[in-house]
Amino acid sequence: MFDIGFSELLVIAVVALVVLGPERLPKAARFAGLWVRRARNQWDSVKQELERELQAEEIKRQMQDVRQGMQDTENQLRASGEAIRREAQEAQQQGDTLAQEVRAPAPADLPPHMSDLPHADAPAQDGVASETTAAPSPEAGSRPPTQSTERQP
Repeated sequence: MFDIGFSELLVIAVVALVVLGPERLPKAARFAGLWVRRARNQWDSVKQELERELQAEEIKRQMQDVRQGMQDTENQLRASGEAIRREAQEAQQQGDTLAQEVRAPAPADLPPHMSDLPHADAPAQDGVASETTAAPSPEAGSRPPTQSTERQP
C-alpha cells in the first residue's frame, strides 16, 4: 500500500512536535492511532464480507453444477431404462411369436398323416383327452402308430 520507511516517520514526528507542541502531541497521537485502528477494522470487515460472498457464490456454483450433473444422470438413467423396457417388450413379443409358432404349426408344415388330426391346442371335451390324439386312426393302415405318453392298464 503505502511505502513509508523509518526516515519518513521520523520527519513526520519532528514536524508534528514542532507544529503541535509537547502538550498536544500525545493527544494527537492517540487520536491518530484511534482513526488508524478504525480504518483497519473497517477494511478487515469489508474484506471478510467480500470473502464470505465469494465463498457463498462458489458454493452456489458448485451446487448448480451438482444439480446439473444429477439431472444429466437422471436423464441418462431414464433413457437407458426406456431402452431396456423396449428391448424387453420386443424380446417378449418375439418369445410369444415363437411360442405360438411352436404350439400351432402351419398346416402346410404338418406331415401328411397328421393333417387330419385336430389341433392339440383345442380344448378337450369334459376334461377327457380326445382319443384321436392318443391312438392311431383306423384309416392309418400302413402308417406307423403314434406314440402316446398315457399309460394304459
